[in-house]
Amino acid sequence: MEKVLLLRFGEIYLKGKNKFSFEKQLLDNIRFAVKGIPSELLRTRGRYILQNIPEDRLFEAESKIKKVFGLISFSEAVKVPASMDELKRAIEPFLPDGGTFRFTVNRADKKFPLNSQEIAIELGGVALELRPNLKVDLFNPNKEIFVDVREEGHAFIFSDKIPCSGGMPVGSSGKGMVLLSGGIDSPVAAYRMAKRGLKMYGVHFHSFPYTSPMAKQKVIDLASILSEYQGGFELSVVSFTEIQRQIHENCPEEYMITIMRRIMMRIAERLAKEKGCGSITTGESLAQVASQTQESILVTNHTVELLPVFRPLIGMDKEEIIHTAREIGTFDKSIEPYEDCCTVFLPKFPVIKPKLEWIEKAEAKIDVQGLIEEALKNVETISL
Repeated sequence: MEKVLLLRFGEIYLKGKNKFSFEKQLLDNIRFAVKGIPSELLRTRGRYILQNIPEDRLFEAESKIKKVFGLISFSEAVKVPASMDELKRAIEPFLPDGGTFRFTVNRADKKFPLNSQEIAIELGGVALELRPNLKVDLFNPNKEIFVDVREEGHAFIFSDKIPCSGGMPVGSSGKGMVLLSGGIDSPVAAYRMAKRGLKMYGVHFHSFPYTSPMAKQKVIDLASILSEYQGGFELSVVSFTEIQRQIHENCPEEYMITIMRRIMMRIAERLAKEKGCGSITTGESLAQVASQTQESILVTNHTVELLPVFRPLIGMDKEEIIHTAREIGTFDKSIEPYEDCCTVFLPKFPVIKPKLEWIEKAEAKIDVQGLIEEALKNVETISL
């Protein structure tokens, strides 16, 4: 008996004539995820099989498979020759010690001498001989054991279906640029867009020496966690110190956050176009802070000329965002006490409902384009 992983995809089923391209992307992503782990990936109707995995690498392979977007579940199965004798010998490890059970059989090989119901009856009889205290329950069993008899001359036995990340294969929707801070929200936003098939790139703004090197490292660590879900992550780090200093010295205090966000969006769009990204993503949630009101978002969006701006968290509350951050493994890193550039020179009373003409008048007091060009000369690119 060989242990294999049966992998199931989800939304790809809904695709039409272009389904092949989505499957190809998913297969490539699976291979990349388990790169370095000896294995063989096979494609069958409606699922994939990852086999020839060394026993001591099985858990590692499973942990990586869980993070592949496009897969909805997997099962650890045993692969045996398709005969009743082999099936009867293989079922014992799947039987519970007590309670109720049932066998669910799929007979894809119509030449197999018994039909699905007959196979289930025979295997149920063997199970009751091995575990006399068990009872059959066809409608609400404590444990369901699946048997899949294939046309290729082998069968699979499995019980648990372990959830994966779902969504669409990363790369199938193109590339996107996310403004990645050290907070809780933006990594979750990046995760959610990657789940919709975007290969995410990141831009981070730091203000050394007002922010510490540990604040920058924190964001690199967050990007590293995100890389596990999409097979790598490229982070552009932009020095924002001089821009913030100029805003602080020349612009009304209450407009600082809005002007800062507008310049960030301009820089993000420039970098996004350079890297072939078709969108910008932020971690904004409506009304969470002063810069995330309808009016502030409108004024900020006005600086983006060619790309759509996605805000996947816009209707989520903080508890929902935190729940997702915990699930994907970014929360503990996000709450480390290292400040990012958004906390530098914070105004006491930031404007909540800015008018575009007010902000443009305030921006005219600094050389916005010159500051952007200077910042873009020294972008640090970190590949994870």
